[in-house]
Amino acid sequence: MEKEFLPVGSVVLLKGGTKRIMVTGFCSVDNNDQEKMYDYTGCLYPEGIINSNEICLFDNNQIEQVFFKGYVDEEETKFKEDLNKTLANMSNTLEEDFEEDLKLEEDDDEEPTITFEFNDDILA
Repeated sequence: MEKEFLPVGSVVLLKGGTKRIMVTGFCSVDNNDQEKMYDYTGCLYPEGIINSNEICLFDNNQIEQVFFKGYVDEEETKFKEDLNKTLANMSNTLEEDFEEDLKLEEDDDEEPTITFEFNDDILA
């Protein structure tokens, strides 16, 4: 399923927020948490990026209101198609990695058993 992304330049208000945010990019990872990819990168509106500490990362489900939808043309449309293909490929790779970690152990007299290998950090 393709994700719908707002175009760069879109201005939104996040749930519980008091200051509007302008979309500046997509699919970013926080340097402090490399495990999570966020849908959007943004900056304060109308100030813009004053320094790198004022960049925010957020997901579609955190958007409460869209005030302005950014510019869309053929180049932007093609970019979003490519972005969704890349995300689909990443998702397929993650699924394949998971399936490799999922091992079926069969015994002649018993039903197959499924064994999961968990990272202790996930369970904490």
